[in-house]
Amino acid sequence: MVVPVIDFSKLEGDEREKTMAEIAKGCEEWGFFQLVNHGIPTELLERVKKVCSDCFKLEREDRFKSSNTVHLLNDLVDKKDEGKRLEDIDWEDVFLLQDNNQWPSNPPEFIEIMKEYRKELKKLAEKVMEVMDENLGLEKGYIKRAFSGEDEPFFGTKVSHYPPCPHPEMVTGLRAHTDAGGVILLFQDDKVGGLEMLKDGEWLDVQPLPNAIVINTGDQIEVISNGKYKSAWHRVIAKTDGNRRSIASFYNPSLSATIAPATEKVEKKVLNEGKSENDEEIEYPKFVFGDYMEVYVKQKFLPKEPRFHAVRAV
Repeated sequence: MVVPVIDFSKLEGDEREKTMAEIAKGCEEWGFFQLVNHGIPTELLERVKKVCSDCFKLEREDRFKSSNTVHLLNDLVDKKDEGKRLEDIDWEDVFLLQDNNQWPSNPPEFIEIMKEYRKELKKLAEKVMEVMDENLGLEKGYIKRAFSGEDEPFFGTKVSHYPPCPHPEMVTGLRAHTDAGGVILLFQDDKVGGLEMLKDGEWLDVQPLPNAIVINTGDQIEVISNGKYKSAWHRVIAKTDGNRRSIASFYNPSLSATIAPATEKVEKKVLNEGKSENDEEIEYPKFVFGDYMEVYVKQKFLPKEPRFHAVRAV
């Protein structure tokens, strides 16, 4: 099986209906798909690759080499305790870009280029959400409005690197999880792989594809769709060679937004697919996203369904 690749430009032509159906299938059956011809200039993407790689080399690489992650792995190797792993840590260097935090200053062009990139990604996210609106039978702009509480929806960008790991059998690049928020747009390394997603009980590569944007749906899209769209489990495998670059942008609800299934027309789903017919059906609750995040930060790498049980309903 291969993660679906969809030509986003065909939404504007004679193949619109087919493309809408492909996106619906990607959301319903996968929770992951890749967009090509998405409208973001290749020249901009090439500049983003360069400034993010340069930033790691100039500001981050030496810091990672002396990080607690590296020290813990070296300690585990020195103990020669065969079969042991670092279970509660990731082999990842990461920082977050948002509108109101401090950004790296090296290379000098980093800020300007990443601001331009984020502007383009945010527009693409809103186009993707409008396609979801239509496919779910909702009015245009429904998801964006649902994500707005007292503030605008949150849009953040996580810049990660997964440096070569001398003992990938002892640590994970990024532990398996689903994403808490809404729509995630990933510009991943087109040479170094490692991202995997869970499909029908099998871990599959999210194949590197030059200048594609990987889309995956978060937990809040699952709730709004009443389970028709599922947030997918994914992870990053540490590797001995290559420094994998990953630039993930998150279009999430504001912390004050109230999230609930969008419409009773969407069929109610059982959260735990393994339940027998005698088990009680569990409905998605209505909650404030900030309350969900308080649960998520404690349970990110744990089973997804208990988060919906634990969040305080409104």
